[in-house]
Amino acid sequence: MRCKQLVIALLAIMMSVAGAQPALALRLEQVSFDNLPGWQQDDHSAALQVFVAACGELTTSAIGFARKAQLSGSRRDWLTVCRQAKRAGFSPGAARRFFEDNLVALNVSDVNGQFTGYFEPEVEGSRSRSREFSVPVLARPDDLVKLSKSAAARLGVAYGRVANGVAQPYFTRRQIEQGQLASRNLELLYLKSWADLFFMQIQGSGRVRLREGGSARLGYAAKTGLPYTAIGKVLIDRRQMTREEMSMQALRAWLKNNPDQARQVMWENKSYVFFRELPDTGSGPIGAQQLPLTPLRSLAVDRRFWALGVPLWVSTTVYANGRLVVFDRLMVAQDTGSAIRGAARGDVFMGSGRQAGLDAGGMDQAGDLTALVPRALATRLLRKHGR
Repeated sequence: MRCKQLVIALLAIMMSVAGAQPALALRLEQVSFDNLPGWQQDDHSAALQVFVAACGELTTSAIGFARKAQLSGSRRDWLTVCRQAKRAGFSPGAARRFFEDNLVALNVSDVNGQFTGYFEPEVEGSRSRSREFSVPVLARPDDLVKLSKSAAARLGVAYGRVANGVAQPYFTRRQIEQGQLASRNLELLYLKSWADLFFMQIQGSGRVRLREGGSARLGYAAKTGLPYTAIGKVLIDRRQMTREEMSMQALRAWLKNNPDQARQVMWENKSYVFFRELPDTGSGPIGAQQLPLTPLRSLAVDRRFWALGVPLWVSTTVYANGRLVVFDRLMVAQDTGSAIRGAARGDVFMGSGRQAGLDAGGMDQAGDLTALVPRALATRLLRKHGR
Protein backbone atom coordinates (compact mmCIF):
# COMPACT_ATOMS: atom_id res chain seq x y z
CA MET A 1 0.00 0.00 0.00
CA ARG A 2 2.87 2.40 0.35
CA CYS A 3 2.96 6.08 -0.60
CA LYS A 4 0.32 5.68 -3.16
CA GLN A 5 -2.89 7.47 -3.00
CA LEU A 6 -4.06 4.66 -1.49
CA VAL A 7 -3.36 2.97 0.95
CA ILE A 8 -5.61 5.52 2.77
CA ALA A 9 -9.22 5.66 3.70
CA LEU A 10 -11.46 6.67 0.89
CA LEU A 11 -13.19 9.26 2.99
CA ALA A 12 -9.87 10.84 3.85
CA ILE A 13 -9.06 11.22 0.17
CA MET A 14 -12.49 12.45 -0.75
CA MET A 15 -12.85 14.92 2.06
CA SER A 16 -9.41 16.14 3.04
CA VAL A 17 -9.50 18.95 0.52
CA ALA A 18 -13.15 19.69 1.10
CA GLY A 19 -13.19 19.95 4.84
CA ALA A 20 -9.71 20.01 6.36
CA GLN A 21 -8.98 22.82 8.78
CA PRO A 22 -5.57 24.53 8.83
CA ALA A 23 -3.21 22.96 11.34
CA LEU A 24 -2.04 24.95 14.34
CA ALA A 25 1.58 25.23 15.45
CA LEU A 26 3.20 21.89 16.28
CA ARG A 27 3.82 21.33 19.99
CA LEU A 28 4.97 18.23 21.85
CA GLU A 29 4.13 17.55 25.49
CA GLN A 30 5.46 14.69 27.58
CA VAL A 31 2.68 12.71 29.26
CA SER A 32 2.72 9.76 31.63
CA PHE A 33 1.59 6.41 30.32
CA ASP A 34 -1.05 6.25 33.04
CA ASN A 35 -2.62 9.40 31.60
CA LEU A 36 -3.10 7.84 28.17
CA PRO A 37 -6.79 6.90 28.00
CA GLY A 38 -7.14 3.13 27.86
CA TRP A 39 -3.40 2.43 28.21
CA GLN A 40 -3.76 -0.19 30.93
CA GLN A 41 -6.50 -2.04 29.05
CA ASP A 42 -4.73 -2.38 25.70
CA ASP A 43 -3.19 -5.63 24.46
CA HIS A 44 0.46 -4.56 24.64
CA SER A 45 1.61 -8.03 23.61
CA ALA A 46 -0.15 -7.70 20.25
CA ALA A 47 1.35 -4.23 19.78
CA LEU A 48 4.84 -5.47 20.68
CA GLN A 49 4.68 -8.24 18.08
CA VAL A 50 3.90 -5.68 15.37
CA PHE A 51 6.64 -3.35 16.65
CA VAL A 52 9.29 -6.10 16.70
CA ALA A 53 8.50 -6.97 13.08
CA ALA A 54 8.66 -3.28 12.17
CA CYS A 55 12.00 -2.93 13.95
CA GLY A 56 13.58 -5.29 11.46
CA GLU A 57 12.94 -2.75 8.73
CA LEU A 58 13.49 0.26 10.98
CA THR A 59 17.04 -0.74 11.88
CA THR A 60 18.38 -2.96 9.09
CA SER A 61 17.18 -1.35 5.86
CA ALA A 62 16.65 2.04 4.28
CA ILE A 63 12.85 1.79 4.29
CA GLY A 64 12.05 3.22 7.71
CA PHE A 65 14.14 6.35 7.27
CA ALA A 66 14.00 6.52 3.48
CA ARG A 67 12.73 10.06 3.91
CA LYS A 68 13.71 12.56 6.56
CA ALA A 69 11.00 12.41 9.20
CA GLN A 70 10.98 15.53 11.38
CA LEU A 71 9.94 13.86 14.63
CA SER A 72 11.54 10.42 14.36
CA GLY A 73 15.26 10.96 14.79
CA SER A 74 17.60 8.56 13.02
CA ARG A 75 18.17 4.82 12.85
CA ARG A 76 20.78 5.16 15.60
CA ASP A 77 18.11 6.41 18.02
CA TRP A 78 16.17 3.17 17.64
CA LEU A 79 18.89 0.51 17.58
CA THR A 80 19.03 -0.12 21.33
CA VAL A 81 15.26 0.01 21.76
CA CYS A 82 14.72 -2.47 18.95
CA ARG A 83 17.32 -4.86 20.37
CA GLN A 84 15.57 -4.72 23.74
CA ALA A 85 12.18 -5.24 22.08
CA LYS A 86 13.34 -8.52 20.58
CA ARG A 87 14.41 -9.73 24.03
CA ALA A 88 11.27 -8.55 25.82
CA GLY A 89 8.66 -11.05 26.92
CA PHE A 90 5.38 -11.17 25.06
CA SER A 91 3.17 -11.62 28.08
CA PRO A 92 0.81 -8.63 28.51
CA GLY A 93 2.64 -7.43 31.61
CA ALA A 94 6.13 -7.81 30.16
CA ALA A 95 5.16 -6.11 26.92
CA ARG A 96 3.63 -3.18 28.76
CA ARG A 97 6.75 -2.81 30.92
CA PHE A 98 8.94 -2.79 27.82
CA PHE A 99 7.15 0.21 26.36
CA GLU A 100 7.02 2.08 29.67
CA ASP A 101 10.68 1.41 30.56
CA ASN A 102 12.25 2.15 27.17
CA LEU A 103 10.14 4.85 25.56
CA VAL A 104 8.77 8.29 26.39
CA ALA A 105 5.23 9.33 25.49
CA LEU A 106 5.03 12.65 23.62
CA ASN A 107 1.56 13.95 22.83
CA VAL A 108 1.25 15.92 19.60
CA SER A 109 -0.71 18.92 20.85
CA ASP A 110 -1.94 22.15 19.28
CA VAL A 111 -2.45 20.24 16.03
CA ASN A 112 -5.78 19.17 14.60
CA GLY A 113 -5.91 15.39 14.98
CA GLN A 114 -7.88 13.55 12.32
CA PHE A 115 -8.26 9.81 11.84
CA THR A 116 -9.79 7.88 9.00
CA GLY A 117 -9.83 4.23 8.02
CA TYR A 118 -8.77 2.20 4.99
CA PHE A 119 -9.06 -1.44 4.00
CA GLU A 120 -8.21 -4.11 1.45
CA PRO A 121 -11.10 -4.49 -1.05
CA GLU A 122 -12.26 -7.85 -2.33
CA VAL A 123 -13.64 -7.91 -5.87
CA GLU A 124 -14.47 -10.41 -8.59
CA GLY A 125 -12.16 -10.90 -11.54
CA SER A 126 -10.66 -13.21 -14.11
CA ARG A 127 -7.30 -13.94 -15.69
CA SER A 128 -8.98 -13.86 -19.12
CA ARG A 129 -10.77 -10.96 -20.77
CA SER A 130 -14.45 -11.47 -21.54
CA ARG A 131 -17.63 -9.45 -21.89
CA GLU A 132 -18.23 -9.82 -18.13
CA PHE A 133 -14.63 -9.16 -17.10
CA SER A 134 -13.33 -6.45 -19.40
CA VAL A 135 -11.57 -3.91 -17.13
CA PRO A 136 -7.78 -4.51 -17.11
CA VAL A 137 -5.59 -4.24 -14.03
CA LEU A 138 -2.21 -3.06 -15.27
CA ALA A 139 1.36 -3.70 -14.14
CA ARG A 140 3.87 -0.87 -13.99
CA PRO A 141 5.05 0.20 -17.46
CA ASP A 142 8.80 0.42 -17.96
CA ASP A 143 8.68 3.98 -19.28
CA LEU A 144 7.31 5.34 -15.99
CA VAL A 145 10.41 6.80 -14.34
CA LYS A 146 11.50 9.12 -11.57
CA LEU A 147 12.34 12.45 -13.19
CA SER A 148 15.47 14.47 -12.60
CA LYS A 149 15.18 17.28 -10.06
CA SER A 150 15.26 19.91 -12.78
CA ALA A 151 12.59 18.17 -14.85
CA ALA A 152 10.44 17.59 -11.78
CA ALA A 153 10.69 21.26 -10.83
CA ARG A 154 9.78 22.34 -14.35
CA LEU A 155 6.82 19.97 -14.71
CA GLY A 156 5.59 19.98 -11.12
CA VAL A 157 5.58 16.15 -10.91
CA ALA A 158 8.20 13.76 -9.55
CA TYR A 159 7.43 10.92 -11.97
CA GLY A 160 6.76 10.89 -15.69
CA ARG A 161 8.24 9.63 -18.94
CA VAL A 162 10.96 10.67 -21.34
CA ALA A 163 10.01 10.78 -25.02
CA ASN A 164 12.62 11.69 -27.63
CA GLY A 165 14.86 12.92 -24.86
CA VAL A 166 12.25 15.26 -23.40
CA ALA A 167 10.79 14.70 -19.92
CA GLN A 168 7.02 15.05 -19.68
CA PRO A 169 4.16 14.06 -17.38
CA TYR A 170 2.84 10.52 -17.67
CA PHE A 171 -0.44 9.66 -19.37
CA THR A 172 -3.66 10.57 -17.57
CA ARG A 173 -6.23 8.13 -16.22
CA ARG A 174 -8.45 8.85 -19.20
CA GLN A 175 -5.67 8.23 -21.72
CA ILE A 176 -4.69 4.97 -20.04
CA GLU A 177 -8.26 3.69 -19.74
CA GLN A 178 -8.91 4.57 -23.38
CA GLY A 179 -6.04 2.33 -24.48
CA GLN A 180 -2.82 4.34 -24.42
CA LEU A 181 -0.95 1.34 -22.95
CA ALA A 182 -2.98 -1.37 -24.63
CA SER A 183 -0.10 -2.74 -26.71
CA ARG A 184 2.32 -3.19 -23.78
CA ASN A 185 1.09 -6.58 -22.45
CA LEU A 186 0.70 -5.11 -18.97
CA GLU A 187 -2.62 -6.77 -18.12
CA LEU A 188 -2.48 -8.78 -14.88
CA LEU A 189 -6.18 -9.49 -14.41
CA TYR A 190 -9.59 -8.27 -15.54
CA LEU A 191 -12.36 -6.88 -13.29
CA LYS A 192 -16.07 -6.36 -13.79
CA SER A 193 -16.25 -2.58 -13.55
CA TRP A 194 -14.18 0.57 -13.74
CA ALA A 195 -15.49 1.50 -10.30
CA ASP A 196 -14.01 -1.72 -8.84
CA LEU A 197 -10.64 -0.76 -10.29
CA PHE A 198 -10.96 2.85 -9.14
CA PHE A 199 -11.68 1.94 -5.52
CA MET A 200 -8.95 -0.69 -5.47
CA GLN A 201 -6.53 1.98 -6.66
CA ILE A 202 -7.72 4.29 -3.89
CA GLN A 203 -6.92 1.67 -1.27
CA GLY A 204 -3.69 0.63 -2.98
CA SER A 205 -4.29 -3.11 -2.79
CA GLY A 206 -6.95 -5.74 -3.32
CA ARG A 207 -7.83 -9.38 -3.26
CA VAL A 208 -9.48 -10.67 -6.43
CA ARG A 209 -11.78 -13.70 -6.34
CA LEU A 210 -11.06 -15.40 -9.65
CA ARG A 211 -13.72 -16.83 -11.93
CA GLU A 212 -11.34 -19.70 -12.60
CA GLY A 213 -11.20 -20.51 -8.89
CA GLY A 214 -9.02 -19.31 -6.06
CA SER A 215 -7.91 -15.74 -5.54
CA ALA A 216 -5.11 -13.33 -6.39
CA ARG A 217 -3.67 -10.62 -4.18
CA LEU A 218 -2.65 -7.36 -5.79
CA GLY A 219 -0.29 -4.83 -4.22
CA TYR A 220 0.75 -1.33 -5.13
CA ALA A 221 3.50 -1.10 -7.75
CA ALA A 222 3.59 2.56 -8.80
CA LYS A 223 1.51 5.59 -9.65
CA THR A 224 1.78 8.04 -12.50
CA GLY A 225 2.61 10.98 -10.25
CA LEU A 226 -0.12 13.22 -11.60
CA PRO A 227 -2.07 15.18 -8.97
CA TYR A 228 -4.86 13.33 -7.19
CA THR A 229 -8.36 14.80 -7.51
CA ALA A 230 -10.95 13.73 -4.95
CA ILE A 231 -14.04 12.84 -6.94
CA GLY A 232 -16.14 13.05 -3.79
CA LYS A 233 -15.31 16.75 -3.70
CA VAL A 234 -16.10 16.99 -7.43
CA LEU A 235 -19.62 15.69 -6.78
CA ILE A 236 -20.05 18.01 -3.80
CA ASP A 237 -18.93 21.00 -5.88
CA ARG A 238 -21.42 19.98 -8.58
CA ARG A 239 -24.14 19.71 -5.92
CA GLN A 240 -24.73 16.06 -6.63
CA MET A 241 -24.27 15.32 -2.93
CA THR A 242 -23.66 17.24 0.26
CA ARG A 243 -20.62 16.81 2.47
CA GLU A 244 -22.85 15.24 5.14
CA GLU A 245 -24.15 12.66 2.66
CA MET A 246 -20.72 11.71 1.36
CA SER A 247 -19.23 8.33 2.22
CA MET A 248 -17.56 5.55 0.29
CA GLN A 249 -20.88 3.70 0.05
CA ALA A 250 -22.71 6.82 -1.12
CA LEU A 251 -20.06 7.49 -3.75
CA ARG A 252 -20.21 3.93 -5.08
CA ALA A 253 -23.99 4.13 -5.21
CA TRP A 254 -23.84 7.37 -7.18
CA LEU A 255 -21.42 5.89 -9.72
CA LYS A 256 -23.63 2.83 -10.11
CA ASN A 257 -26.82 4.87 -10.50
CA ASN A 258 -25.27 7.34 -12.96
CA PRO A 259 -23.41 5.14 -15.46
CA ASP A 260 -23.46 7.78 -18.20
CA GLN A 261 -21.56 10.22 -15.99
CA ALA A 262 -19.48 7.85 -13.89
CA ARG A 263 -16.50 7.45 -16.24
CA GLN A 264 -16.27 11.19 -16.83
CA VAL A 265 -16.27 11.84 -13.08
CA MET A 266 -13.58 9.22 -12.41
CA TRP A 267 -11.49 10.73 -15.22
CA GLU A 268 -11.42 13.98 -13.24
CA ASN A 269 -8.84 12.16 -11.13
CA LYS A 270 -5.88 12.02 -13.52
CA SER A 271 -3.73 9.98 -11.15
CA TYR A 272 -3.49 6.26 -11.89
CA VAL A 273 -2.13 3.34 -9.83
CA PHE A 274 -0.38 0.26 -11.23
CA PHE A 275 -0.27 -3.08 -9.41
CA ARG A 276 1.85 -6.18 -8.94
CA GLU A 277 0.66 -9.66 -8.03
CA LEU A 278 1.80 -10.89 -4.63
CA PRO A 279 1.74 -14.29 -2.93
CA ASP A 280 -1.53 -14.70 -1.04
CA THR A 281 -0.18 -15.91 2.29
CA GLY A 282 -3.36 -15.33 4.26
CA SER A 283 -1.84 -12.39 6.17
CA GLY A 284 -2.67 -8.76 5.53
CA PRO A 285 -1.75 -6.74 2.43
CA ILE A 286 1.77 -5.33 2.14
CA GLY A 287 2.20 -1.76 3.36
CA ALA A 288 4.83 0.86 2.63
CA GLN A 289 7.20 -0.83 5.06
CA GLN A 290 7.04 -3.96 2.88
CA LEU A 291 5.43 -5.89 5.74
CA PRO A 292 1.93 -7.33 6.05
CA LEU A 293 -0.48 -4.88 7.63
CA THR A 294 -2.22 -5.88 10.85
CA PRO A 295 -5.87 -4.85 11.26
CA LEU A 296 -6.33 -2.14 13.92
CA ARG A 297 -2.58 -2.12 14.69
CA SER A 298 -1.08 -0.71 11.48
CA LEU A 299 -1.36 3.03 10.89
CA ALA A 300 -0.76 5.05 7.73
CA VAL A 301 1.04 8.31 8.56
CA ASP A 302 2.60 11.40 7.05
CA ARG A 303 6.22 10.43 6.42
CA ARG A 304 7.32 14.04 6.66
CA PHE A 305 6.92 13.56 10.42
CA TRP A 306 7.02 9.84 11.23
CA ALA A 307 9.41 7.13 10.10
CA LEU A 308 7.92 3.75 9.33
CA GLY A 309 8.16 1.59 12.43
CA VAL A 310 7.51 4.26 15.08
CA PRO A 311 4.93 3.21 17.72
CA LEU A 312 2.04 5.68 18.06
CA TRP A 313 -0.78 5.76 20.61
CA VAL A 314 -4.10 6.66 18.98
CA SER A 315 -7.16 7.90 20.89
CA THR A 316 -10.19 8.38 18.68
CA THR A 317 -13.40 6.59 17.68
CA VAL A 318 -13.84 3.99 14.94
CA TYR A 319 -16.71 2.15 13.32
CA ALA A 320 -17.06 -1.49 14.33
CA ASN A 321 -19.88 -3.40 12.65
CA GLY A 322 -21.66 -0.14 11.95
CA ARG A 323 -21.36 1.32 15.46
CA LEU A 324 -19.05 4.14 16.52
CA VAL A 325 -16.91 2.94 19.45
CA VAL A 326 -14.04 4.35 21.50
CA PHE A 327 -10.64 3.40 20.09
CA ASP A 328 -7.59 3.72 22.37
CA ARG A 329 -4.79 1.59 21.01
CA LEU A 330 -1.04 1.31 20.48
CA MET A 331 -0.35 1.20 16.75
CA VAL A 332 2.75 1.17 14.54
CA ALA A 333 3.46 3.44 11.56
CA GLN A 334 3.62 1.00 8.64
CA ASP A 335 2.02 2.76 5.71
CA THR A 336 1.40 6.15 4.14
CA GLY A 337 -0.82 7.87 1.60
CA SER A 338 -1.23 11.05 -0.40
CA ALA A 339 -4.09 12.35 1.76
CA ILE A 340 -2.25 11.76 5.04
CA ARG A 341 -1.01 15.25 5.80
CA GLY A 342 -0.03 16.36 9.27
CA ALA A 343 1.76 15.22 12.41
CA ALA A 344 -1.49 14.17 14.10
CA ARG A 345 -3.09 12.66 11.00
CA GLY A 346 -3.55 8.90 10.79
CA ASP A 347 -5.31 6.29 8.69
CA VAL A 348 -6.27 3.11 10.54
CA PHE A 349 -6.00 -0.16 8.61
CA MET A 350 -9.37 -1.80 9.25
CA GLY A 351 -8.75 -5.16 7.58
CA SER A 352 -9.99 -6.90 4.43
CA GLY A 353 -13.36 -7.46 2.84
CA ARG A 354 -16.85 -6.02 2.90
CA GLN A 355 -17.29 -5.28 6.61
CA ALA A 356 -13.87 -3.64 6.85
CA GLY A 357 -14.87 -1.49 3.88
CA LEU A 358 -18.12 -0.48 5.53
CA ASP A 359 -16.32 0.42 8.74
CA ALA A 360 -13.58 2.35 6.91
CA GLY A 361 -15.90 4.13 4.51
CA GLY A 362 -17.63 6.37 7.01
CA MET A 363 -14.76 7.04 9.38
CA ASP A 364 -13.57 10.63 9.66
CA GLN A 365 -12.98 11.33 13.34
CA ALA A 366 -11.12 13.79 15.55
CA GLY A 367 -8.66 12.39 18.05
CA ASP A 368 -5.25 12.54 19.72
CA LEU A 369 -1.92 11.06 18.70
CA THR A 370 0.94 10.35 21.09
CA ALA A 371 4.34 9.15 19.88
CA LEU A 372 6.44 6.68 21.87
CA VAL A 373 10.10 7.52 21.25
CA PRO A 374 13.49 6.73 22.82
CA ARG A 375 14.53 8.98 25.70
CA ALA A 376 17.44 10.73 23.99
CA LEU A 377 15.24 11.55 21.02
CA ALA A 378 12.45 12.74 23.33
CA THR A 379 14.86 15.15 25.02
CA ARG A 380 15.86 16.68 21.67
CA LEU A 381 12.30 16.93 20.45
CA LEU A 382 11.07 18.59 23.64
CA ARG A 383 13.90 21.08 23.44
CA LYS A 384 12.71 22.09 19.98
CA HIS A 385 8.95 21.59 20.11
CA GLY A 386 8.10 21.25 23.80
CA ARG A 387 5.72 23.40 25.75
